[in-house]
Amino acid sequence: MDLSESKDFLVHTASLKEVRVFSREVFEKLKINNDLKEELVLAIAEAAQNIVKHAYKGVENTADHMQIKISLKDDNLEIGFFDKGKPVVEENIQHRKLDDIKPGGLGTFFIKQIMDDAVFKKDQQKWVNHLILSKKI
Repeated sequence: MDLSESKDFLVHTASLKEVRVFSREVFEKLKINNDLKEELVLAIAEAAQNIVKHAYKGVENTADHMQIKISLKDDNLEIGFFDKGKPVVEENIQHRKLDDIKPGGLGTFFIKQIMDDAVFKKDQQKWVNHLILSKKI
C-alpha cells in the first residue's frame, strides 16, 4: 500500500502530542504492527522535539510551522521533517554518552536505533532544514 500524508504543526512543545497522534493515525492506515508503530512514533516525536528545542532555541512564541510528511512506497518508509529554524550543523549532532544517566539527550540515539537512515537534505528552497528518516518495512 503506497501512501503519502503531510501535516503542518506550530513549532511549540504543545504540538508534540499532535505530532504523535498524526503519526499513529498514518501508521494505523498502513497497518503497521503495534511494536514497530510505537518505535516509529518515538523516532518522529524525538525528531520533532529536536526541531522545537534546537532549531528554535531561544525563540519564544514563534508563528513558524514545521511540516512532517510520511510516505510509504514499495516497503520504503520515509518521514520528512521541514522547518525554518536555525540551520542544522550536522557535525554538532551527537547524543550524550549512554553511561551518563540523566534525562534527555538521547533522541538522536533512539532515532538511529529505530530508523535505517537519517539524512539532512539541502534541496528545499522554502525550508531551512529538511531531515529525512527512512526505514525498510
